Amino acid sequence: MSFVRQYLEETARIVEQLDQAAIERLAALLAQVREAGGRLFILGVGGGAAHASHAVNDFRKIAGMEAYAPTDNVSELTARTNDEGWATVFEAWLRTSRLGSRDAVLVFSVGGGDAARGVSPNLVRALDYARGVGARIGGIVGRDGGHTARLAEACVLVPVVNPEHVTPHTEAFQAVIWHLLVSHPLLKREATRWESLR
Repeated sequence: MSFVRQYLEETARIVEQLDQAAIERLAALLAQVREAGGRLFILGVGGGAAHASHAVNDFRKIAGMEAYAPTDNVSELTARTNDEGWATVFEAWLRTSRLGSRDAVLVFSVGGGDAARGVSPNLVRALDYARGVGARIGGIVGRDGGHTARLAEACVLVPVVNPEHVTPHTEAFQAVIWHLLVSHPLLKREATRWESLR
């Protein structure tokens, strides 16, 4: 079997195995936050940071939801990293943004954060802070979901069909799922451009 065929077959298996009920719970959570006048803060590093920026656009423009990604402000992110350390950047950003119980945090991460292994400590601390102030927590993560899956009210785990491709599949499906969410009837408010031209 060629690599291309193998990879695409893995992708098809993930689609079949996705927990649709978990996606529905995440859509409902986000709709409740929007209706309560809450804000959405999307957290991710690496590929998750790029996804966060794109998803913020879609949640704002298509779903009419106030949304932000701390990683969009590179000046603040690097200043906080330089002055206080990487582990605190998201927590400090959320504190300054006055994260509260009407708001939500959505995490895009492969492992979801793992304090014991020192992986994505910035996500771990941000989630602990969010939980402490009563904010809603959601995630789209891979592997076992880590700290995100443990704390989240609604978390979509991207199934692992090949341990050699956990990262690319997880990051690819984060994009699939957030696009599904902003297209979901519970959340979509505005037509997307090409569809509106039919």
